[in-house]
Amino acid sequence: MKWVKRILLALVVVFAAFYVITRPEDAANVVQGAFGAVFTATESIGQFFSSLAS
Repeated sequence: MKWVKRILLALVVVFAAFYVITRPEDAANVVQGAFGAVFTATESIGQFFSSLAS
């Protein structure tokens, strides 16, 4: 089962590298969207705890 995880990880890495090489602008947009989503989620959690404390 461990080798299956390694193969899947290798496939994901190869696909990501291929995507970055063939479509760098689209890859940058995907990364920006992911960081934006994480930032928004963090901000929402902070707002929740601030509201909970007051």
